[in-house]
Amino acid sequence: MKLTCTQENFKKAVFNSERMVSRQNTLPILNNILFETENGGLKLSATNLEIGVSVQIGAKIEEEGKITIPAKLISNFVNNLPAGENISLEVIDQSLKIKSGSSKAVIKGLSAEDFPLIPKKQTDFILNIPSLKLKNIISKVITCVAFNETRQELTGVNLVLKEKEILFAATDSFRLVESSLKLEEVNVSSVYKEFLEKKNTFIIPANTFVELARIISSDIESDIKIVFEEGQVFFEIDGTDVVSRLINGKYPDYKHIVPVEFKTRIVGEKNIFQGALKMSSVFSSGKTNEVVLKIDAEENKLLIEARSVEVGENSSELTVDIVGSSQEVVFNSKYLLDGINTVMTSKVAILMNNASSPVAIKEIDEKTGEVLEGYVYIVMPIKN
Repeated sequence: MKLTCTQENFKKAVFNSERMVSRQNTLPILNNILFETENGGLKLSATNLEIGVSVQIGAKIEEEGKITIPAKLISNFVNNLPAGENISLEVIDQSLKIKSGSSKAVIKGLSAEDFPLIPKKQTDFILNIPSLKLKNIISKVITCVAFNETRQELTGVNLVLKEKEILFAATDSFRLVESSLKLEEVNVSSVYKEFLEKKNTFIIPANTFVELARIISSDIESDIKIVFEEGQVFFEIDGTDVVSRLINGKYPDYKHIVPVEFKTRIVGEKNIFQGALKMSSVFSSGKTNEVVLKIDAEENKLLIEARSVEVGENSSELTVDIVGSSQEVVFNSKYLLDGINTVMTSKVAILMNNASSPVAIKEIDEKTGEVLEGYVYIVMPIKN
């Protein structure tokens, strides 16, 4: 293998591949990135056997070939190269000779023949989602995914395909989040409705979405193509292909947990809520990080209190818009703050019924002041 490519494209390809490699030493080949010439360009591939990624970049090919190189080593080398110069690669005796400007290195590799096969899709894509919309949804739902693998289905995001919308949901049993994407905002294939009749719900591992969000550029709007096949999901964006296993199991029916209506609605500035809750969390006691919200509907005041025997006490009085009755509710400050942090609007709505029923956090339309329905974060109060 002998070729030349731009440093910018090469760095990006290594960056998108390096995080996917396995950290285990039982199979050394999984610590490597596969470099191979394909379709007149250079393709980099990496996998941990659960998620696989392939990145295709343009290159001037002089000789065809392939080799696998330790991901950490090649990543550290290219990240410290001076900018501007092209990169030349050449495979000599199972080693990769790499040169850029006055910098060069020879990195020992492993045979490409031992690299595991990364699955390729067998069917056409059924969804085409704007990348920044998906990135925003991922940032909202990922906070509620469970880390404990005793219930493996909760370590993923539940995706439900419907005729008029796509739902993304996650829960760790303590809080729940659901974000929806209207089908009119998405391009779907002609077989989409036919596909729904076969299966319409899938559990995608949280790590897959985390890596996908990292690959998506925050500056450039692209389209992400998605297709589901037997036990796997495939994504394609800007020359990068990602394949992941799906989590087997049935996701819990969470819809009945979300209240249909609420007795009290509080609307306030997101940054003010954040500041008051961060301050109170310093004084909250025990593992439950308890803070008390006292809602005075007559005065349009919200009092956030926290106290600890070891630390002391704190209170913040906020002027907010309140509709409904006065309430006093105890929360885990971390869970409440996580919900407010994921809101994308400058104002946030907190909706509740009483001290023991689920509380909802929603976004507010900046122009009309109406509560938006495309996103809801549900958190259970602490029962005293």
